[in-house]
Amino acid sequence: MTRTVHPIEQESFRRLRERLDTSGFAPFTRAVVERVIHSAADLEYAKDLVCDERSLEVAYAALHAGAPVVADVEMVAAGITRREVVCRLKDGVASPGLTRSAHAIRLAYEQVGPGAIWVIGCAPTALEELLVLDAAPALVIGLPVGFVGAAESKAALRQSGLPAVSNISEKGGSAVAAAALNALLYKEIA
Repeated sequence: MTRTVHPIEQESFRRLRERLDTSGFAPFTRAVVERVIHSAADLEYAKDLVCDERSLEVAYAALHAGAPVVADVEMVAAGITRREVVCRLKDGVASPGLTRSAHAIRLAYEQVGPGAIWVIGCAPTALEELLVLDAAPALVIGLPVGFVGAAESKAALRQSGLPAVSNISEKGGSAVAAAALNALLYKEIA
């Protein structure tokens, strides 16, 4: 199914490319970087994002073959278009030593099992929980936001060796996490 791109979106990407030369990025990385920058109007993501082209290629194939997509919060799920998303936050229950977000990640893993694409844009504790689950993900988009634990959880993701998209700084959030996944949904192979 071909996606119809609105003229405003076309103009926005034209202006983005006018301000930032993204032609040096590999194709999947470029798609992710541009879509994230577009979602936040923040050109600094070009230097802040950490992507691995081969991991993105594999994730693209898994996504288009029907791999489940899991989001940490409803705002991330709402931003992902053209795809059903599992989000178990409403079912999560906080307990001593376990946040509601972390519990929701456990519940989602019980539901989807290995091979899913995980999109975490809010809670660092959700990303931390995913890292201890041995979930064998197709990809982890780890872009939680905040001053407490966000940068550290993303560093742990990069150190884990899992296929991932992350960034170095504390910034992130639901919109950019959803945008990274949408880049893979929208990408057309030439």
